[in-house]
Amino acid sequence: QECVPQCEVCVLSGPSHAEEVAREIPTTCLIASENEEVAKMVQKEFMNPKFRIYTSTDVIGVEIGAALKNVMALAAGMNDGLGFGDNSKAALMTRGIAEMKRLGIAMGGKAETFAGLSGIGDLIVTCTSMHSRNRRAGILLGQGKSLEETLAEVKMVVEGVNTVQAACHLAEKYHVDLPITQAINDVLFHGKDTQTAVLELMTREGKSE
Repeated sequence: QECVPQCEVCVLSGPSHAEEVAREIPTTCLIASENEEVAKMVQKEFMNPKFRIYTSTDVIGVEIGAALKNVMALAAGMNDGLGFGDNSKAALMTRGIAEMKRLGIAMGGKAETFAGLSGIGDLIVTCTSMHSRNRRAGILLGQGKSLEETLAEVKMVVEGVNTVQAACHLAEKYHVDLPITQAINDVLFHGKDTQTAVLELMTREGKSE
């Protein structure tokens, strides 16, 4: 928008690992544009029997979901690397979507976006699939490897590493509490032990959901 303000900007997001899209495994995504007619035009061009597209006008919400789900996937991988189970991962994903929604709304996004494909849908696939680079990186971190060792082993871009720093800056700017995101940032960049981070999250003051 800054570089080409005369153009209509669209965002494509959702649970869509490229490995499966390329194999024509049925996939459903979301196209977001502030101009609904443009979103519908892109929907028409992209949609086929193996790739279903929905539309949205909530560009900010879709972008925040697409970015922050990578942070939560790092956390989900750490959960697996630490040897935790389904209970902890389910809690992590649920409280993770709450953080994503909290920041998204503060930045002007819509709450309902985070219950859809670019929110909970993308979060589920990224936190549970071995196609996910962020989850794989989290597993290695949970097993005790350093960030440098982890990135060297994954050998691909792990988006959540940079995103977690940006998310913490945004949380400060918009006065939003993101405890899981902050914990991941502390593990990656401030030398906090993963077990300590988990303990601190679990022993925070009790509150209503």
